[in-house]
Amino acid sequence: MEDGKNEKKEHRGIECVTVCGQIEGHYSLGAGQKATRYEELIPLLAEFEQADEVTGVLFVLNTVGGDVEAGLAIAELIASMSKPTASLVLGGGHSIGVPLAVAAKRSFIVPSATMTVHPVRYNGLVLGVEQSFTYFRQMQDRINGFIIAHSGITKQELDRLMFDTDELASDMGTIIDGKEAVEKGLIDCTGGLKDALGWLKGE
Repeated sequence: MEDGKNEKKEHRGIECVTVCGQIEGHYSLGAGQKATRYEELIPLLAEFEQADEVTGVLFVLNTVGGDVEAGLAIAELIASMSKPTASLVLGGGHSIGVPLAVAAKRSFIVPSATMTVHPVRYNGLVLGVEQSFTYFRQMQDRINGFIIAHSGITKQELDRLMFDTDELASDMGTIIDGKEAVEKGLIDCTGGLKDALGWLKGE
């Protein structure tokens, strides 16, 4: 107590970040669409990284994908944090949600959640020239390289899941549940909130 005033000590500990809906990048989504905006998330993570009172960060994911450039940028930022980080996939981890899930130092998924692995898609006008296809290949290689580097899945298995034509109607890719995601090495382990928080606390 100082001069009759109570000193307030801020206690933060483990911070929780929710990544839901679509990842919004350079273009704003329409009204009524749930979005995670990278221009809001990036400075928040930079703040957590520098705050001594923050002992860890939990990322709770339920995303339907979105801007791949923005999503990969966020994933790279998560992976470069020195603080303990854990991800927890609830509901779904779709497309760019896969790199976001594996970016944390420890990844968890609830048994009922699913992860959707499919090639890069683009909405809008695409010029049918070699340069366009080269760009898509390079982007896909960047995403796949990140997933392989930050999880236990092999390149062969990831390619097989990504280019499967029997799983999704009128599309390539695969939907896998929580248990299968762990078996294939994509996610570290099945578990829920207690497990993810327990790992961050070192229990």
